[in-house]
Amino acid sequence: MIEFQQVSKRYDSDHMALKQVNFHLSRGELAFLTGHSGAGKSTLLKLIMLMERPSAGQVVVGGQVLNTLPRRQVPYIRRHIGVVFQNHQLLFDRTVFDNVAMPLEVMGVPAGDIGRRVRAALDKVGLLNKERMNPMQLSGGEQQRVGIARAVVNKPPLLLADEPTGNLDPELSADIMHLFEQFSQVGVTVLIASHDIALIDAMGRRTLTLEQGRLVTSDAAMESADGH
Repeated sequence: MIEFQQVSKRYDSDHMALKQVNFHLSRGELAFLTGHSGAGKSTLLKLIMLMERPSAGQVVVGGQVLNTLPRRQVPYIRRHIGVVFQNHQLLFDRTVFDNVAMPLEVMGVPAGDIGRRVRAALDKVGLLNKERMNPMQLSGGEQQRVGIARAVVNKPPLLLADEPTGNLDPELSADIMHLFEQFSQVGVTVLIASHDIALIDAMGRRTLTLEQGRLVTSDAAMESADGH
């Protein structure tokens, strides 16, 4: 589902954000991306989201080589990637329902289908009874669940999460991680960037560790044990 082949990213300032990174994530795999601040986590996610292009090597997502993808095809690829942010990025002048419906509206999904799919997504994250509320009326954990519902409402095969539990207490963090596990169990590939080493250890999943732009561990033993 995601493959990095000798990927490097150099910025104009001559700063090498990533250096010859190699890894492969299979369909339905849940893995963590970790490393110190400035290690290259955000750059790696941006390459997958096509917000950046690699300076060298190949980024392959769903069998599609992203390096040479024409600009006009970028929105199509992005529709197949759900993204969850630390700060939710919800619109507080819209209801929970309307926030989750936004990706479907952008894609031109018929109104009748939007209602059904939004409610299915909210049901998955346990917020079906709060669709008419304003996000400001919700707790931090609930707001994050709205963000997750919005990310998965169009059933993307790939879900990226950038510090999704950064503002949550341990119990709520565990709840959010359980949701991500449920998505991976139905075939969604999930990559979660996190600083929370205790949480990562508790999950017992494959971990990609970056150090100054280099991938120093990728828990290959976990990969072979899963048969991927």
